[in-house]
Amino acid sequence: MTQHRDPLTAAAISRRAWLDSIGRGLASTALLGLLAESSSAAAALDPLAPHPPHFPATADRVIFLYSTGGVSHVDTFDFKPQLFADHGKSITASRWLNKPGAFERFLIKPRWGFKPYGRSGTRVSDLFPAIGGVIDDLCILNAMHCDSDGHDKGTLAAHTGSAQFARPSHGAWVSYGLGTENENLPSFVVVAPAAPYAGAQTWGSDFLPGCHQGTHVCPSAEPLPNLKSLASQPAIQRLELDLLARINSAHLHKRDGDGALAARLRSFQTAFGMQREAPEVFDFSGETEETLRLYGLERGATQGFGWQCLVARRLAERGVRFVELIDVGSSNNWDSHGNMADHEKLARAIDQPIAGLITDLKRRGMLERTLVVWTSEFGRTSFHQTADHPGREHHNLVFSSWMAGGGIKGGLVHGKSDEHGILPVDGAVHTHDLHATMLAALGVDHERLTFRHAGRDYRLTDVAGRVVREILRTTPG
Repeated sequence: MTQHRDPLTAAAISRRAWLDSIGRGLASTALLGLLAESSSAAAALDPLAPHPPHFPATADRVIFLYSTGGVSHVDTFDFKPQLFADHGKSITASRWLNKPGAFERFLIKPRWGFKPYGRSGTRVSDLFPAIGGVIDDLCILNAMHCDSDGHDKGTLAAHTGSAQFARPSHGAWVSYGLGTENENLPSFVVVAPAAPYAGAQTWGSDFLPGCHQGTHVCPSAEPLPNLKSLASQPAIQRLELDLLARINSAHLHKRDGDGALAARLRSFQTAFGMQREAPEVFDFSGETEETLRLYGLERGATQGFGWQCLVARRLAERGVRFVELIDVGSSNNWDSHGNMADHEKLARAIDQPIAGLITDLKRRGMLERTLVVWTSEFGRTSFHQTADHPGREHHNLVFSSWMAGGGIKGGLVHGKSDEHGILPVDGAVHTHDLHATMLAALGVDHERLTFRHAGRDYRLTDVAGRVVREILRTTPG
């Protein structure tokens, strides 16, 4: 076991000697000594230490793109020629405004056309011409479905696997299962101008150790407030925190390696590291004009989805395990009840940035090991109660998502809905299945990634979930 110096003795050493040792790099990095200088058992409790996957992974990290409000599948990625042909015809719907029954409704055609793109010839809406340009890298899931057509519940389910109760988010589960590759940055980062429905629960850790919670970055001139140290000199802060680390180490050792305490102290260590490394992540001065244009970004800009996507790439290449980008918050989003024309402005804001992200990751050789996922909480109805209504209602029975990179087959459309985009008819993928497949790409068995809480074992996929092996280039496990 490592021998500990008495904190009082350490404090008695002259300030000059302490600073000299720090300058030579002999003093421990702030709070790194917390675990390294404690017993080996306590050191093993570092909750963010990298963990090996259950089986060989095809992805090392995830970039999760979330469009808030319920993006219409029949207006984006699920081309339905029959819906164009049957516009205005009446049907009997089995669900309307979250109620089952028999409802006489009228079919509403998309207001945008679709074109084939790429070698695959996959048809994509005119809303997303730039994404159409990278369609051969994407696998479209056109038979997604989930348990709720309420925003809060749908958003919770998309992030935590539970539509009813707050649970750890997908990013927290990945952090818990695999740890981090960069101790100076959070393992889970959420870049969002505002919280979506369900608020910060969407990136919370709930009953998992707190260090796995997502760190919220808000696009602005100061994305992470309070990063600047209050100490007059870095060496002074190092001195203060080194002493604090020793005290905390002794405190932890006396409590037989308390996991929750270790997680909290590990968060302090990450916070110190962020003072040094996080500002560089948000400094785009070294990016070329061509790269900025690729993301649809003007030099000096600190907002917009292009900024978020470039931050995601820079976080990913620095070892952050899970990055989520949320395009808009719980208002002024894709919830186009009144007028589907709202989709046009929202699509324009994310189309080029997403295509730029895919292109940039690919040309840097990162897409191969980066899993990119795009989804919304649900889709929208292809019918309405009046034949000429310009909007669409919530629809959770079928919608579209897509995945790319990280071992996913590109240029593929998996799953099919009926001729009007109302129900799945082949290759249905539940939210639990999406999560199970994400974990499988990371080398994690979704049934084995568990945490005991309140007398039972919990997991991201609850008691369900099927890995969609048909879309993976190699069979996991």
